[in-house]
Amino acid sequence: MTKSKQDSDPAKVRLDKWLWAARFFKTRSLASEAINGGHVHLNGARVKPSRCLKVNDELRIQKGMVEFVIHVLVLSDRRGPATVAQTLYEETEASRSRREADGEQRRLLANAAGGPAKRPDKRARRKIIRFTRRQD
Repeated sequence: MTKSKQDSDPAKVRLDKWLWAARFFKTRSLASEAINGGHVHLNGARVKPSRCLKVNDELRIQKGMVEFVIHVLVLSDRRGPATVAQTLYEETEASRSRREADGEQRRLLANAAGGPAKRPDKRARRKIIRFTRRQD
């Protein structure tokens, strides 16, 4: 079996492989979907999953309501322990503070909204079911 040119060069790593190795996504296919969906930007531009990374590249990663702005420190295409994965990149201070502030804001809103005082009884459940079926 022959290796491709990219596999033989340790200075080149595919973007989707690196995101998987850095533990931003559980699988490479999830990383590829995020890249294709425009949730990952490399140096301010949309890219393809096969794009090769370089050291000091800036990545902007949107995961749900959380956005990471990181700089690539080390290239790796092997997934290792989380402690090793955290050494592959450095998050910018502005990104970290904004992410923590947004998380605190979401926690405060969730606590303020609260939940229902009790579970719905049988009559209330039937009303809910009738209402949701009518919406379909």
